[in-house]
Amino acid sequence: MLTEERYATILRILEEKKAVTVLDLTRALNASESTVRRDLTALHKNGRLYKVYGGATSIDNNYSSAEEDMKTKNDLFPEEKIAIARKAAGLIKQKDFVYIDAGSTTLHLIDFLTETSAVFVTNGMQHAAKLAAKGFKVFIIGGAVKAVTEAVIGTEALESLKCYNFTKGFFGTNGISPKSGFSTPDADEGTIKSAALSRCKHAYVLADQSKFNKISPITFANISSATIITGRLEDKKYRDYTTVLEGE
Repeated sequence: MLTEERYATILRILEEKKAVTVLDLTRALNASESTVRRDLTALHKNGRLYKVYGGATSIDNNYSSAEEDMKTKNDLFPEEKIAIARKAAGLIKQKDFVYIDAGSTTLHLIDFLTETSAVFVTNGMQHAAKLAAKGFKVFIIGGAVKAVTEAVIGTEALESLKCYNFTKGFFGTNGISPKSGFSTPDADEGTIKSAALSRCKHAYVLADQSKFNKISPITFANISSATIITGRLEDKKYRDYTTVLEGE
Protein backbone atom coordinates (compact mmCIF):
# COMPACT_ATOMS: atom_id res chain seq x y z
CA MET A 1 0.00 0.00 0.00
CA LEU A 2 1.33 3.42 -0.98
CA THR A 3 1.92 6.13 1.61
CA GLU A 4 -1.02 8.30 0.54
CA GLU A 5 -3.28 5.25 0.55
CA ARG A 6 -2.24 4.48 4.14
CA TYR A 7 -2.90 8.10 5.12
CA ALA A 8 -6.39 7.97 3.58
CA THR A 9 -7.17 4.69 5.35
CA ILE A 10 -5.96 6.00 8.71
CA LEU A 11 -8.09 9.14 8.39
CA ARG A 12 -11.12 7.12 7.29
CA ILE A 13 -10.79 4.84 10.35
CA LEU A 14 -10.43 7.88 12.61
CA GLU A 15 -13.51 9.47 11.10
CA GLU A 16 -15.48 6.37 12.07
CA LYS A 17 -13.93 5.56 15.47
CA LYS A 18 -12.57 8.96 16.63
CA ALA A 19 -9.68 7.13 18.37
CA VAL A 20 -7.44 4.29 17.21
CA THR A 21 -4.40 2.40 18.52
CA VAL A 22 -1.18 1.64 16.67
CA LEU A 23 -1.98 -2.07 16.98
CA ASP A 24 -5.37 -1.57 15.32
CA LEU A 25 -3.73 0.26 12.43
CA THR A 26 -0.98 -2.32 11.89
CA ARG A 27 -3.72 -4.90 11.39
CA ALA A 28 -5.91 -2.70 9.20
CA LEU A 29 -3.02 -1.58 6.99
CA ASN A 30 -1.03 -4.81 7.09
CA ALA A 31 1.96 -2.63 7.89
CA SER A 32 4.73 -2.65 10.48
CA GLU A 33 4.43 -0.75 13.75
CA SER A 34 7.31 1.55 12.78
CA THR A 35 5.57 2.43 9.49
CA VAL A 36 2.33 3.23 11.27
CA ARG A 37 4.11 5.41 13.82
CA ARG A 38 5.87 7.34 11.02
CA ASP A 39 2.52 7.84 9.28
CA LEU A 40 0.90 9.13 12.47
CA THR A 41 3.81 11.52 13.08
CA ALA A 42 3.51 12.90 9.54
CA LEU A 43 -0.26 13.31 9.77
CA HIS A 44 0.08 14.95 13.20
CA LYS A 45 2.61 17.48 11.84
CA ASN A 46 0.24 18.26 8.96
CA GLY A 47 -2.60 18.88 11.40
CA ARG A 48 -4.75 16.03 10.13
CA LEU A 49 -4.93 14.07 13.40
CA TYR A 50 -3.79 14.30 17.01
CA LYS A 51 -1.04 11.82 17.83
CA VAL A 52 -1.25 10.34 21.34
CA TYR A 53 0.73 7.71 23.19
CA GLY A 54 -0.07 4.36 21.57
CA GLY A 55 -2.29 5.73 18.82
CA ALA A 56 -4.16 8.78 17.55
CA THR A 57 -7.43 10.68 17.89
CA SER A 58 -9.41 12.74 15.42
CA ILE A 59 -8.67 16.47 15.50
CA ASP A 60 -12.40 17.22 15.41
CA ASN A 61 -12.98 14.97 18.40
CA ASN A 62 -12.41 17.59 21.10
CA TYR A 63 -16.03 17.60 22.32
CA SER A 64 -17.90 14.45 23.15
CA SER A 65 -21.01 13.59 25.16
CA ALA A 66 -20.60 9.84 24.49
CA GLU A 67 -19.83 7.36 27.28
CA GLU A 68 -18.35 3.97 26.41
CA ASP A 69 -19.04 0.91 28.56
CA MET A 70 -16.32 -0.58 30.74
CA LYS A 71 -15.40 -3.33 28.28
CA THR A 72 -14.84 -0.82 25.48
CA LYS A 73 -12.80 1.43 27.74
CA ASN A 74 -10.62 -1.45 28.90
CA ASP A 75 -9.67 -2.19 25.28
CA LEU A 76 -8.39 1.35 24.63
CA PHE A 77 -4.71 2.14 25.24
CA PRO A 78 -4.16 -0.76 27.68
CA GLU A 79 -0.35 -0.45 27.85
CA GLU A 80 -0.48 3.22 28.76
CA LYS A 81 -3.23 2.66 31.32
CA ILE A 82 -1.14 -0.03 33.00
CA ALA A 83 1.87 2.31 33.18
CA ILE A 84 -0.31 5.05 34.66
CA ALA A 85 -1.84 2.65 37.18
CA ARG A 86 1.56 1.39 38.30
CA LYS A 87 2.74 4.97 38.87
CA ALA A 88 -0.41 5.82 40.83
CA ALA A 89 -0.25 2.74 43.04
CA GLY A 90 3.27 3.67 44.09
CA LEU A 91 1.94 6.86 45.67
CA ILE A 92 -0.16 5.00 48.24
CA LYS A 93 1.66 4.82 51.55
CA GLN A 94 1.19 3.31 55.00
CA LYS A 95 -2.11 4.19 56.71
CA ASP A 96 -3.47 6.13 53.72
CA PHE A 97 -7.25 6.49 53.51
CA VAL A 98 -7.87 6.32 49.77
CA TYR A 99 -10.77 7.07 47.45
CA ILE A 100 -10.79 5.22 44.11
CA ASP A 101 -13.17 6.54 41.48
CA ALA A 102 -14.93 4.24 39.03
CA GLY A 103 -13.14 3.93 35.69
CA SER A 104 -10.98 1.65 33.56
CA THR A 105 -7.57 3.12 34.46
CA THR A 106 -8.37 3.28 38.17
CA LEU A 107 -9.40 -0.38 37.96
CA HIS A 108 -5.88 -1.25 36.74
CA LEU A 109 -4.45 0.60 39.77
CA ILE A 110 -5.71 -2.17 42.06
CA ASP A 111 -3.45 -4.71 40.33
CA PHE A 112 -0.38 -2.89 41.65
CA LEU A 113 -1.44 -2.17 45.23
CA THR A 114 0.94 -3.49 47.89
CA GLU A 115 0.24 -1.32 50.95
CA THR A 116 -1.93 -3.58 53.10
CA SER A 117 -2.42 -0.99 55.86
CA ALA A 118 -4.24 1.41 53.52
CA VAL A 119 -8.04 1.58 53.63
CA PHE A 120 -10.09 2.14 50.47
CA VAL A 121 -13.45 3.68 49.61
CA THR A 122 -14.85 3.44 46.09
CA ASN A 123 -17.96 4.02 43.99
CA GLY A 124 -16.91 1.39 41.45
CA MET A 125 -18.67 -1.98 41.59
CA GLN A 126 -15.79 -3.83 39.92
CA HIS A 127 -13.29 -1.91 42.02
CA ALA A 128 -14.88 -2.93 45.32
CA ALA A 129 -15.02 -6.60 44.30
CA LYS A 130 -11.42 -6.58 43.11
CA LEU A 131 -10.14 -4.86 46.26
CA ALA A 132 -12.00 -7.30 48.51
CA ALA A 133 -10.75 -10.29 46.53
CA LYS A 134 -7.17 -9.11 47.08
CA GLY A 135 -7.73 -8.85 50.82
CA PHE A 136 -7.84 -5.06 51.20
CA LYS A 137 -10.17 -3.29 53.60
CA VAL A 138 -12.71 -1.60 51.36
CA PHE A 139 -15.98 0.33 51.65
CA ILE A 140 -18.35 1.00 48.77
CA ILE A 141 -20.59 4.03 48.95
CA GLY A 142 -24.34 3.44 48.70
CA GLY A 143 -26.65 4.65 45.96
CA ALA A 144 -27.91 3.91 42.46
CA VAL A 145 -25.74 2.00 39.98
CA LYS A 146 -25.06 3.50 36.55
CA ALA A 147 -25.05 0.48 34.24
CA VAL A 148 -22.65 1.81 31.56
CA THR A 149 -19.76 2.66 33.88
CA GLU A 150 -20.79 0.45 36.84
CA ALA A 151 -20.43 3.51 39.09
CA VAL A 152 -22.52 4.20 42.19
CA ILE A 153 -24.17 7.63 41.88
CA GLY A 154 -27.13 9.63 43.18
CA THR A 155 -28.26 11.51 46.28
CA GLU A 156 -27.50 8.65 48.68
CA ALA A 157 -23.97 8.32 47.31
CA LEU A 158 -23.43 12.07 47.70
CA GLU A 159 -24.63 11.99 51.30
CA SER A 160 -22.39 9.05 52.21
CA LEU A 161 -19.30 10.92 51.01
CA LYS A 162 -19.85 13.73 53.52
CA CYS A 163 -18.43 11.72 56.43
CA TYR A 164 -15.12 10.92 54.73
CA ASN A 165 -11.80 12.76 54.71
CA PHE A 166 -9.37 11.09 52.32
CA THR A 167 -5.60 11.42 52.35
CA LYS A 168 -5.50 10.60 48.63
CA GLY A 169 -7.98 10.14 45.81
CA PHE A 170 -7.57 8.70 42.32
CA PHE A 171 -10.04 9.72 39.62
CA GLY A 172 -10.89 8.97 36.04
CA THR A 173 -11.95 11.58 33.49
CA ASN A 174 -13.36 11.75 29.97
CA GLY A 175 -11.76 15.04 29.08
CA ILE A 176 -8.98 17.41 30.15
CA SER A 177 -8.80 20.99 28.93
CA PRO A 178 -7.03 24.05 30.35
CA LYS A 179 -10.25 26.05 29.99
CA SER A 180 -12.85 23.41 30.91
CA GLY A 181 -10.81 21.41 33.41
CA PHE A 182 -11.66 17.76 34.08
CA SER A 183 -14.97 16.77 32.54
CA THR A 184 -17.39 13.86 32.18
CA PRO A 185 -20.58 13.27 30.12
CA ASP A 186 -22.93 12.51 33.02
CA ALA A 187 -24.08 15.15 35.52
CA ASP A 188 -24.79 12.63 38.31
CA GLU A 189 -21.40 10.99 37.96
CA GLY A 190 -19.75 14.40 37.76
CA THR A 191 -21.38 15.42 41.04
CA ILE A 192 -19.93 12.37 42.81
CA LYS A 193 -16.47 12.94 41.33
CA SER A 194 -16.52 16.58 42.40
CA ALA A 195 -17.69 15.80 45.94
CA ALA A 196 -15.13 13.04 46.47
CA LEU A 197 -12.26 15.08 45.00
CA SER A 198 -13.06 18.01 47.28
CA ARG A 199 -12.63 15.70 50.30
CA CYS A 200 -9.10 14.58 49.30
CA LYS A 201 -5.94 16.06 50.76
CA HIS A 202 -4.16 15.02 47.55
CA ALA A 203 -6.14 14.34 44.37
CA TYR A 204 -4.85 12.61 41.24
CA VAL A 205 -6.53 12.26 37.86
CA LEU A 206 -5.44 9.23 35.83
CA ALA A 207 -5.68 9.90 32.11
CA ASP A 208 -4.33 8.32 28.94
CA GLN A 209 -3.41 10.58 26.03
CA SER A 210 -6.84 10.33 24.37
CA LYS A 211 -8.32 12.42 27.20
CA PHE A 212 -6.23 15.55 26.58
CA ASN A 213 -7.65 18.51 24.64
CA LYS A 214 -11.10 16.95 25.11
CA ILE A 215 -14.23 18.45 26.62
CA SER A 216 -17.28 16.60 27.94
CA PRO A 217 -20.52 18.35 28.99
CA ILE A 218 -19.92 18.41 32.78
CA THR A 219 -16.82 19.90 34.42
CA PHE A 220 -16.25 18.24 37.81
CA ALA A 221 -13.00 20.00 38.81
CA ASN A 222 -10.64 22.75 37.73
CA ILE A 223 -7.41 21.57 36.16
CA SER A 224 -5.34 23.01 39.04
CA SER A 225 -7.24 20.97 41.65
CA ALA A 226 -5.51 17.65 40.94
CA THR A 227 -2.20 16.21 39.82
CA ILE A 228 -2.42 14.51 36.43
CA ILE A 229 -0.88 11.05 36.04
CA THR A 230 -0.46 10.08 32.40
CA GLY A 231 1.84 8.20 30.03
CA ARG A 232 4.10 10.28 27.81
CA LEU A 233 2.69 13.79 27.54
CA GLU A 234 3.49 15.37 24.19
CA ASP A 235 1.46 18.54 24.81
CA LYS A 236 3.63 20.36 27.35
CA LYS A 237 1.22 23.25 28.01
CA TYR A 238 -0.56 21.26 30.71
CA ARG A 239 2.47 21.62 32.96
CA ASP A 240 1.70 25.34 33.12
CA TYR A 241 -1.60 24.59 34.87
CA THR A 242 -0.91 21.71 37.24
CA THR A 243 1.61 19.04 38.26
CA VAL A 244 1.99 16.23 35.73
CA LEU A 245 3.47 12.83 36.55
CA GLU A 246 4.33 10.41 33.76
CA GLY A 247 4.14 6.63 34.07
CA GLU A 248 6.92 4.47 32.66
